[in-house]
Amino acid sequence: MKILLAGSGDIAQRIPSKMTSQEQFFGLKRHPKNLPNDIIPLIGDLTDADCLDLLFLEGFDVVVATLTPNSATEEGYQKAYVDAAATLSLAIKNADHKPKLVIWVSSTSVYGQSAGSWVDEDSLAKPVSFSGRALLQAEQHMVALPCTTVVVRFSGIYGPGRTRLLDQVLAGVGRAAQPEQWSNRIHSEDCAGVIAHLIRLNEKQVPLSTLYLATDCEPVTQYELRGWLAAHLDVSLVEKYTKQRSSRRCSNKKLLDSGYRFIFPTYREGYLALIEQLKE
Repeated sequence: MKILLAGSGDIAQRIPSKMTSQEQFFGLKRHPKNLPNDIIPLIGDLTDADCLDLLFLEGFDVVVATLTPNSATEEGYQKAYVDAAATLSLAIKNADHKPKLVIWVSSTSVYGQSAGSWVDEDSLAKPVSFSGRALLQAEQHMVALPCTTVVVRFSGIYGPGRTRLLDQVLAGVGRAAQPEQWSNRIHSEDCAGVIAHLIRLNEKQVPLSTLYLATDCEPVTQYELRGWLAAHLDVSLVEKYTKQRSSRRCSNKKLLDSGYRFIFPTYREGYLALIEQLKE
């Protein structure tokens, strides 16, 4: 099975280890340097239509798109997600050999719900930020493809190299208990695990949903999370005010019902492992 990793950063590079040795992985990047040996590098740009038309002559069975913007600006998100989704969608439609499965990685930031309300795959997506709007627009390009397409909305990703929250706690930055600010998290190893799980299900011809929320099993308030981390890191926190943003709790029931079992079911297991790695 030929798998195209469209965007081959941290998450994509973790996928091969979750699969068997029978798959052949191709990593598409503008500058594909330092890719692991189990990923064949391909030079290309997802917004270049001619490049993609040539690329799909290779005949990929699965496409996994894990994209990141070059800048956290409206223009950066437009190019990285909306423009790339439109070009990729057209290339797949034009390809003689269409993939059996396309997985498009998105984010729970497409939800604008607050006050600790629960959201799932049936909840209305009403983004309040330019990034959320761009992500939702990109999703809409992908769901119209003439092949099995799955959008995976990840919550806040943490793990090796993604230690922003941990660094803030080490610096003593806490959050107030009220108003509650909910945090939904998923370890980067589980991000790769979820993608590999969906590829395996499709290979077994198990029907897939067009949308999954991928988040761990326990939403937690920022106050509780930071307090728990501070206790394990033996640091004191000073409550720092931050502007209230959309605050919701994300349900992973559909993902669990599909048979996925988390490597790190909650923030506790995930952050304990990360703390141990940092100590080493």
